[in-house]
Amino acid sequence: MAVTFTEVPLATLTELVNGWGTLPRLEDGRGGAPHLPVSDIAAHLELPATVSAALTPEALAHAADRLHEIFSARDADACAQSLTRLLSDSGVRPVVETGAAGTLHAAWSADDVDHVLVGAAAITLRQYLVAHGFARIGICTGGHCADVYIDQSPGGRRRFCSVTCQNRTRVAAFRSRRALAAD
Repeated sequence: MAVTFTEVPLATLTELVNGWGTLPRLEDGRGGAPHLPVSDIAAHLELPATVSAALTPEALAHAADRLHEIFSARDADACAQSLTRLLSDSGVRPVVETGAAGTLHAAWSADDVDHVLVGAAAITLRQYLVAHGFARIGICTGGHCADVYIDQSPGGRRRFCSVTCQNRTRVAAFRSRRALAAD
């Protein structure tokens, strides 16, 4: 049975990858326990109820790990190849739906409920990357962090997943400079 869906919110996409991805959890010491319950992330993904009800911890971790590959791509070409492979593997296809009073709405469809999460996330990244470019996504440059970010700032200079990581890095650099000056 085909499932129709739209893109997921960008903020929830990064929450999914950072909260359920294997590498982000290992890198910062969170280990095997995701910090977001399945019910919380499912509600924020804005996917059809049939998809949200079928989400399991394994499905979320698998999707997060597949998406992490796109954020960690070494260049735009590798990113495009990974994203294209993800879209192809999920089997998403564009559809047009009718709404109230005969209005038409663009949406996406997948034949397998298990492919909807990855497909919706891949569509979201596709839309964002085509509009803003590869330089607007990445992996946090803070020490001991592999969380991802989507840069929506006007200047396009974001390099950290959060203000916390940015502050930790700045404090560490300050302490290092001060220690060198004291020697």
